[in-house]
Amino acid sequence: MKVLSCNNISKSYERGKYALKDVKFSIPAKGIFALIGRNGAGKTTLIRILSTQLLPTSGRATIDGIDVTRQENRLREIIACVPQEARAIGWLTARQFIVSYLMWRGFSGSEANKRAVAAAKKLRIEHYLDKQNQKLSGGTKRKVLVATVMASEAEILFLDEPTTGLDPISRDELWGTLMTLKKDHFVFLTTHYLEEAERLADKIGILDGGRLKALGTLDELRKKVKYPYCVKILSDVKIEKPKVGEIVKGVDGHYQIVTTEHEANRISRKLISKEVRFSMSPLTLDDIFYYIVKKPIEEENYAEEESR
Repeated sequence: MKVLSCNNISKSYERGKYALKDVKFSIPAKGIFALIGRNGAGKTTLIRILSTQLLPTSGRATIDGIDVTRQENRLREIIACVPQEARAIGWLTARQFIVSYLMWRGFSGSEANKRAVAAAKKLRIEHYLDKQNQKLSGGTKRKVLVATVMASEAEILFLDEPTTGLDPISRDELWGTLMTLKKDHFVFLTTHYLEEAERLADKIGILDGGRLKALGTLDELRKKVKYPYCVKILSDVKIEKPKVGEIVKGVDGHYQIVTTEHEANRISRKLISKEVRFSMSPLTLDDIFYYIVKKPIEEENYAEEESR
């Protein structure tokens, strides 16, 4: 089985600023791996390093034993990448764009066209093959990019925030595409849409401030929180410490309480009586992410809240 490994990958820029700091993990190169984080967390930097577009400042990464910095030409034979800023050339047709990419990778013209048609059919965009990219919808343009890398012989696909800017329907269609892709490819996906990672990923990594905060399946990440339910306070109001569980305060002043189902029901009844806006649900990836990247309120802060 192929394995993707990062060993203390760091990337620093001027004045000692780090985009990545000692990122270390090892995952099977199969299915879909989603790297999630807020804008500026370091997701794009890591995917650029792994796809041989950027050199790390320190550390080492390998894919199937191939060093991403020392054996980049060998690695490029088995990977393909759709960068976040990628755009299909507007004045080319979708067919011309895909075929030209495949010919650049070494396919003959006839084989490239055959592969372009096959990929387009899988993504249900075969009717758009002979239309200029600039006349296609945003969702179809993104599908053209995915079809381009899918049509290659690449076993490993790097997709950097592929659904950013898409409307909900186009995003949902592309999710279906990615689920199809993972049957025959390893997809390394970055996203800040947590629902996307929750629905698609076999494994998830949480990156924050250039550091890997957590990694695992959704169930494994849930265990890091300890409590199965979450109550979100949707307004900036004074709240009491739960009898069971923890409180996390976001930078926007809102609160998240992770707790048991019984305590969540008790808190909910109290909030209803006070006409406080809130939501309650079993733990989602959104709740897990919020919990992991925010620090729990320190004990002394409860006293400060109560004294106001």
